[in-house]
Amino acid sequence: MPRRWAHTQGVAEQARSLNGVLGEDADLLEASAWLHDIGYSPDLATTGFHPLDGARYLRDVQKADHELCSLVAYHSGAVVEAEERGIPGVLEGEFAQPREHLLEALTYSDMTTGPDGTRLPVERRLSEILERYAPDHLVHRAITRSSPTLTSAVRAVEQRLANAR
Repeated sequence: MPRRWAHTQGVAEQARSLNGVLGEDADLLEASAWLHDIGYSPDLATTGFHPLDGARYLRDVQKADHELCSLVAYHSGAVVEAEERGIPGVLEGEFAQPREHLLEALTYSDMTTGPDGTRLPVERRLSEILERYAPDHLVHRAITRSSPTLTSAVRAVEQRLANAR
């Protein structure tokens, strides 16, 4: 999983770049960035839906902070992907909705980092994801449906960064 590790390191680096606009929430965001894809681990995958598997592991095994678990559960359009998987409401039934500015910050960090850890524009990241999956695949459908929300989250964070300068 070297590419996944490179991606995770890049997402954490992006999260750290937001310290100036997050204040006391900076550590929580960075922790969620490091852990956002933990559900891909074969040892943790029970449902095959990595946001849910990761958040459940953090909650049930690690007894992690509830907001950290929520950020992992909801990251990068997970609600829409849950709908595409035929399990609507599963996240909402188990995890509280994270604070919007933190979810946007995690989305920004994830959606501006490529699979190899490099920074890239959100549009390129979305295209890269769509290129990996056939149009009828549930991830392709979920990303297509989530693209406006994901892009909006990235733009909101970019605006916060611009205002902080």
